[in-house]
Amino acid sequence: MVCTARDRAGARYKVQENIERFFTRFVEEGKATVRLREPAVDVCLSKANASNLKNFLSAVRLAHQGTDIGALPLSALVPAKTSEVEKPKTKMIITSRRDYPLTKSFPYSLEHLQASYCKLARIDMRVLCLKKLRKLDLSHNHIKQLPATIGDLICLQELNLHNNHLESFSVALCNSTLQKSLQFLDLSQNKIKALPIQFCQLQELVNLKLDDNELIRLPFKMGQLGHLRFLSAARNKLPFLPSDFRKLSLENLDLFGNPFEQSNPLVPSIQLKIPLTLLECAARATVNYRIPYGCHLLPSHLCEDLQVAKTCQCGSACLSSFIQITVTMNLHHVAHTVVLVDNMGGTEAPVICYFCSLDCYSQFLDRWFLLRRRKVGEFLLPSLHHTSLLTVHLRL
Repeated sequence: MVCTARDRAGARYKVQENIERFFTRFVEEGKATVRLREPAVDVCLSKANASNLKNFLSAVRLAHQGTDIGALPLSALVPAKTSEVEKPKTKMIITSRRDYPLTKSFPYSLEHLQASYCKLARIDMRVLCLKKLRKLDLSHNHIKQLPATIGDLICLQELNLHNNHLESFSVALCNSTLQKSLQFLDLSQNKIKALPIQFCQLQELVNLKLDDNELIRLPFKMGQLGHLRFLSAARNKLPFLPSDFRKLSLENLDLFGNPFEQSNPLVPSIQLKIPLTLLECAARATVNYRIPYGCHLLPSHLCEDLQVAKTCQCGSACLSSFIQITVTMNLHHVAHTVVLVDNMGGTEAPVICYFCSLDCYSQFLDRWFLLRRRKVGEFLLPSLHHTSLLTVHLRL
């Protein structure tokens, strides 16, 4: 019996020795077709639970073969109830603990689920079975940890975890199918101190909210988030921004309330190793010449080191031998709209710069002093030449 919303009484079809063919290629996706001989009808099934669909097809096959009907788990052929043929539910909003379903399962057809103010300490495993979910809002709960199986929600585009007790964002989620689907992520008002390097593999992100956490740094390869247009990381503990930050192209940026350090290009952190070690030379060549590598060729710790190789102003890579400084960057260079970073009306923030050699750092100082001359005039320049300053630092 096939019942629809328009015809709840249903149309009956004979099954025994009346099946011409089963089409089950996409049964794992909840789709199948049963072709009848008389009348010549194709019964198309879709949006079904894969396990239930397999059981149904198995029962139909047995009936077609003439198996004793008493041995089959068949239901009575009675007209369907309205609830059984109504349009599948795609949206559910729960905003209190008492409304949260404890015994009932969530409709498998859900695409948008909000469960806020429910005092959830962890994510319900039933939620992780909703494979069609596109938007998941679990804000204002007590969640401390995210299960890796969230990455199995292949359609998930928006994930809201605002105001929970999260302390980290796992590497497993960064390596999951969320890389291709996740566009909106709200981790604001949690207790996160740092995000993993792999976080920047979520390259479909358009909107990222990190406000009111305990972040002491942003992801090293921030510039890889090529689709990112809205970024807010206000009221954290950021002393400076990563060098890759200058590669972003944002519409809106909010970094208000961070304790940014005062940049000073004349006080570098010199980590140069002269002569360069064999490891440093090999690492630079691997990155500069884009030589393929992987865990099947190199130890995993070396692969991880190569993934965080620093980039000099000249474009060359450096691993553990470098000079590091911070320079001031106007945030309007990376964002169309910038929220003031402090109460003084500033829109500038310190960004890390790396240099692979003394020569590159010296060339940077030449340009920096030239820019200073143009801005403040010759009479304000320090009497000490920049090469002398460099000599002093090298002696120290």
